[in-house]
Amino acid sequence: MATTNSVNTLKGHSVTIEDVKKNEKIKKVIEKSDKFLEVMGYTEHGNRHCSLAAHISQNIMLRLGKSEHRAQLAAIAAYMHDMGNVVNRDFHAQVAGVMAYQLLSEMEMPQEDILEVVAAIGNHDEKDGHPVSDIGAAVILADKSDVHRSRVRNLDTIKQDIHDRVNYAATSSFLRVEEEKKTIALEITIDTTISSVMEYFEIFLSRMIVCRRAAEFLGMRFELEINGSKLL
Repeated sequence: MATTNSVNTLKGHSVTIEDVKKNEKIKKVIEKSDKFLEVMGYTEHGNRHCSLAAHISQNIMLRLGKSEHRAQLAAIAAYMHDMGNVVNRDFHAQVAGVMAYQLLSEMEMPQEDILEVVAAIGNHDEKDGHPVSDIGAAVILADKSDVHRSRVRNLDTIKQDIHDRVNYAATSSFLRVEEEKKTIALEITIDTTISSVMEYFEIFLSRMIVCRRAAEFLGMRFELEINGSKLL
């Protein structure tokens, strides 16, 4: 027979993205994760990136007619997806999933919702992740679409580091979801005096492949447009 505590954990109560953003433990983990990545020379993965990914994930779900509840879960997963970097860059998606399970359990989120969030987080990385749900697909698309110069921390590294150079060259990026056309298009403007379009593909091809898989999971076609030209 289940105890009262275990029953409460299974049922839980609704947790929103705003609740998660206010959680001091989660905020601290995201802050520290980004700090450690900065030491290793990575682009910004802090509150800006996590908040933007959350917003885009939620918007994808709503644009595709998903329920507000599932849109909230997608936003939560996207906001927490990079927490595992506080431990190590390798396997950060899986570590973040485990951490999210603990933190969301403490917030008394229903277990069914926690499992949806954990699966999406654990499968967001292009090296070993797969879109396992509509929530997971939305998180992948939101995460990979954040290519922008504001993520570059040190302008002195642009000439030497191709990731910083490509991100700094991206003056704007927008993920356009058009349910009627069954398309999800990533529209990027690149300053080609800083980085070439070829360099973008050199480092981001694997991300575009997982974006295509995510879009197909949602019953959509993924498109890539750079400087007004459709490339995928």
